[in-house]
Amino acid sequence: MRQNRPNRLTPMLMAICVIVGVVIGTFYANHFSGNRLNIINSGSNRLNNLLHIIDDQYVDDVNIDSLVDMAIPQILSDLDPHSVYISAEDVQRTQDDLKGSFSGIGVEFVIRQDTIHVQNVVKNGPAQQAGVLAGDKIVSVDGKPFVGKVVTNEEAMRRLKGQKGTKVKIGVMRYGSKAVKYFTITRADIPQKSISAVYMLDENTGYIKIKNFGENTYAELLVALAELSQEGFANLVIDLRDNTGGYLESAVQMINEFLPKNKLIVYTEGRKSPRQEFRSDGSGSYQSIPLVVLINEASASASEIFAGAIQDNDRGTIIGRRSFGKGLVQKQMEFPDGSIIRLTTARYYTPSGRCIQKPYTAGDNVDYEEDLLARYQHGEFFSQDSIKHTGPAYHTGIGRTVYGGGGITPDIFVPEDTIGMTSYLKEASMSGLILQFAFVYTDDNRIKLNSYKEMMELADYLKKQNLVDKFATFANKNGLQRRNLMIKKSHRLLDRYINSRIIYNILDEKAWTQYINGDDKVIDAALNVFKNNAAFPKKPQPAPKAATKKAAAKGKKLHNGK
Repeated sequence: MRQNRPNRLTPMLMAICVIVGVVIGTFYANHFSGNRLNIINSGSNRLNNLLHIIDDQYVDDVNIDSLVDMAIPQILSDLDPHSVYISAEDVQRTQDDLKGSFSGIGVEFVIRQDTIHVQNVVKNGPAQQAGVLAGDKIVSVDGKPFVGKVVTNEEAMRRLKGQKGTKVKIGVMRYGSKAVKYFTITRADIPQKSISAVYMLDENTGYIKIKNFGENTYAELLVALAELSQEGFANLVIDLRDNTGGYLESAVQMINEFLPKNKLIVYTEGRKSPRQEFRSDGSGSYQSIPLVVLINEASASASEIFAGAIQDNDRGTIIGRRSFGKGLVQKQMEFPDGSIIRLTTARYYTPSGRCIQKPYTAGDNVDYEEDLLARYQHGEFFSQDSIKHTGPAYHTGIGRTVYGGGGITPDIFVPEDTIGMTSYLKEASMSGLILQFAFVYTDDNRIKLNSYKEMMELADYLKKQNLVDKFATFANKNGLQRRNLMIKKSHRLLDRYINSRIIYNILDEKAWTQYINGDDKVIDAALNVFKNNAAFPKKPQPAPKAATKKAAAKGKKLHNGK
């Protein structure tokens, strides 16, 4: 009986083994076959596991890093228009503008006919010290030809920039010489200026043009204010037109110079970001100077924080056109490979409590990106009545009404100047032909033009050169048909645009700014505000009550003998 007992148990043990085998086999088949993903279908692990499956089982070889670089931007774009992913290769380029400096050779260039043309050379920079001149054409880098289709902005930056102290050998073709000249240049830190122009608009009014809010912008502002103090300025214009923003900290430091103690500058708040306030500390040296801030539709982010703080605290007058409307705060986070994401974590709020972020639909950025075009077509650039206020009304410290939900609306609206605008002018500008002509003319006449060291002298010379007609001939040869009636109508604007670019090529950005400001209606409006002692906003007068209106109307009738 004992010998027969194991024989009776054997079939049962075999059945159990088969069942266990089937269960284990099914588990592994489902786990690795890729046909059923419910096992890994949990939260944040799905993306990582999906990439592993693709890498392990996809029919062709896949560059997973490239796949990630394509996937992450799409994920972030579904959140809001300003959450972005920046690959490791692009990080340096995107941050250079806001850094105080970058390492390179110190030239400003344009690419014409697949060749690098040196437009300007940084004063006392490595290239100038080595002997490179504006107008030189770079044709080789480190012994290898660098002309043709390979020449792009990105590739040129990659080859010419580099670590401080490293060397690069460039070959250049110079006007009037057939031989290639070679220069070995030691790369160095090249200063990046946020403030491009500081000068006196008239005997009383200082002007500061700020391009962005970088690491050193506050220090640059203090230097600019000291320079204007030497000139005896009594009024100040800060030009933030086309300033797309930058660092919040820099904007706060700069606003602090103009506000009395304990005034709210801006605050931020988000779902996971508790309210954080930034207030003035009373140490500013220019708390009472009459102030005007200029903005337009390209003024964004930190520019809007600056304008909003001045407006809501009734500290100065805002002039221009409605600003862009970016009121989202991005936090920068770095991945181990050097790439970064800038994730929206909070919103900016001006002192009155308004959020300046314009409306957007998550995951649909087309309308958002075309908002400025829509404003233009709607007529907002030309008429203050066309401005659409989508947000609620708020009030400044003295009770003036301001609006949230879409940028900063200026206190004084100045429409875009369209007198003389034609389709010919638009095509000449959009095609780049004006820039090309200005550079060719500069290059062909550099020796003569270099003799002019002051903006006004050069501008007077250029006015006598019949450049509009010369441009029309140049443009006609390059595909833009000559339209004499339109050219006549647009003559003033064409002449201004062409001259300004030649002045920029020969002198610098300050001279260019001075020239275009010379007949700028926004600048005229600012000067008029100071002339009328109206830089500090006045408290709005209460509307007369109905009874008062009736009494006034009755008195008027009696006065007229009715």
